[in-house]
Amino acid sequence: MTKARSTPDFIIIVVTFVLLAVGVIMVYSSSAVVAAQKGDAFFFTKRQLIFAILGVVSMFVTMNVDYWVWKKWAKPGLFFCFFLLVIVLIIGREVNGAKSWLGFGAFGIQPAEFTKLGMATFLAKWLSDNQKDIGSFTKGLIPTLGIVCVAFGLIMLQPDLGTGTVLLGTSVLMIFIAGARLQHLFGLAFLGLIGFAALIAVAPYRMKRITAFIDPWQDPLGAGYQLIQSLYAIGPGGLMGLGLGMSRQKFLYLPEPYNDFIFSILSEELGFIGGTTVLLLFLLLLWRGMRVAVTAPDLFGSLLACGIIGMVAIQVVINVGVVTGLFPVTGITLPFLSYGGSSLTLMLTGIGVLLNISRYSRA
Repeated sequence: MTKARSTPDFIIIVVTFVLLAVGVIMVYSSSAVVAAQKGDAFFFTKRQLIFAILGVVSMFVTMNVDYWVWKKWAKPGLFFCFFLLVIVLIIGREVNGAKSWLGFGAFGIQPAEFTKLGMATFLAKWLSDNQKDIGSFTKGLIPTLGIVCVAFGLIMLQPDLGTGTVLLGTSVLMIFIAGARLQHLFGLAFLGLIGFAALIAVAPYRMKRITAFIDPWQDPLGAGYQLIQSLYAIGPGGLMGLGLGMSRQKFLYLPEPYNDFIFSILSEELGFIGGTTVLLLFLLLLWRGMRVAVTAPDLFGSLLACGIIGMVAIQVVINVGVVTGLFPVTGITLPFLSYGGSSLTLMLTGIGVLLNISRYSRA
């Protein structure tokens, strides 16, 4: 591999920091009321700033580590993620019905979040090393999806359908880009839909989410409550919003507004213009990320860039779809904006890897 010929993609850096700044501001705005009950209106904001600093440090470290180094560590890294996924099932801490956290004092990590990046790195290596076989159903596609399904299965045992969906979607995207045949993927997608239907049917709380998605007013104080309150936030925001800090739904109407539903509060306070601006920033990040993937010097770098930016894009689509009522509630965070250490650190680490790949761009 040749020496880096350029600086990292400046636009990706700027967009990432703008989204990060918006996230910290909105975490404070959406969490201050809840945090005040803990005796400190800045409780969640302080923690988010710590997460952001750790994430930025991780981003700058990975930005300066040649990306092909991760190819050597892809397999042991994924096995370590599998190990953590097993450990969390044994000694993990249950939060919101999912045993997905490993606690370390006041802080904790979600192994499933880091497995997403671990899987993207592993698949980039696996698919680039076995490109000639990916068109084969038995030699290429089945073994590859088998590895993905192990991770998906471990995540579903927690259970965490949202994170599992992002991991599965990112993996299928990478497999498709690597050259898998469409007829094979469509056939497996049909089987996958049957599997998802089964996962929903065997879990009453998931079925409640589906019925609440179809008609939240059937259970306005139960399964449909969160979506209704989210729409109550977005609707009054109008074109310009109620003003920063002026949300009404954050006054204990919308549960945990600083997490998965932070986009609802953002739209309420900053309106259609504010929400659209944030989505345009994500589109700009997606465009620059795909440009990095297209101009990467080798297949491993190209696939890894696709995996990272695909992971961000899928999470944005699902999160915004959930808060606007287009998708059932899944528990997916909005990248860079939602409160949370594991998700934010993972995303910034991935952006760092993407920036390193951009240094070797052929453009």
